Amino acid sequence: MHKIVHAEFIAPDIKRFRIEAPKIAQKRKPGQFVVIRIKDKAERIPLTIVDSDPIEGTVTLVVQGIGKGTKELNALNSGDLIENIVGPLGKGSEIEKYGTVVVVGGGVGTGVAYPTAKALKDAGNFTISIVGARSQNLIVLEKEMKDISDESYVTTDDGSYGFHGFVTNKLQEIIDSGRKIDLVLAIGPLPMMKAVSALTQKYGIHTTVSLNPIMVDGIGMCGGCRATVDNKTVFVCVDGPEFDAHKVDFNVLMMRNKGYIEEEKASLQQHLCRMDQAMEESLKQP
Repeated sequence: MHKIVHAEFIAPDIKRFRIEAPKIAQKRKPGQFVVIRIKDKAERIPLTIVDSDPIEGTVTLVVQGIGKGTKELNALNSGDLIENIVGPLGKGSEIEKYGTVVVVGGGVGTGVAYPTAKALKDAGNFTISIVGARSQNLIVLEKEMKDISDESYVTTDDGSYGFHGFVTNKLQEIIDSGRKIDLVLAIGPLPMMKAVSALTQKYGIHTTVSLNPIMVDGIGMCGGCRATVDNKTVFVCVDGPEFDAHKVDFNVLMMRNKGYIEEEKASLQQHLCRMDQAMEESLKQP
């Protein structure tokens, strides 16, 4: 069992957890993830390790409540227990001194990008961060990204905060300024990563993406994370999760990611119905 040391919502339906996991905290590398199971026979949830404290023996995770499993996880609070945490899993990010690096985080993907951005900064790179979301209330880890960046920008699709536009618009501005960019790291929704990849490919800028959004069991057994990279089939959870963006077939990836939408909706609806029923029964009690 693993105790939740601290839990707090940092945006609507997005919660940050600090969880006891001493061995994982000591061994994890930027870009790696864990698989959580909150109780026996519960859904396996792959989550990137945002940060860790080897002395305290904790790992930090950021969770967006979308489906049944993540909503159940986000219902937990400080002091609650989690049945299983397995990790660290996946390959760590390739960290070296490239020169000027632009890190693009979209939505909760900013949490995934943060540990690699921090490691790239520590390796001596000039780090520029672009944090984007649909609106201001969905921006996460803005301060944390700013603290480990030489330059930091925030974008919102609706213009409610920071730069009015997509992360690709801000990236285009930086490219147009004539500055030499040696690496772009983009992590967020698949359409965002596809758009960033298409932009940087035109300029020959080496770009890395994390394909964690399509992982399921996290150990390569289910086959749900199959992707086509460089015209070859890979399993994201064991061969990645980070890949050369310009070699990823995003069209195949996005189709695969939609494969279980109806089943996910049905599972979530059943979960919500049970919650409503439990609430009604509790209200009837004297």
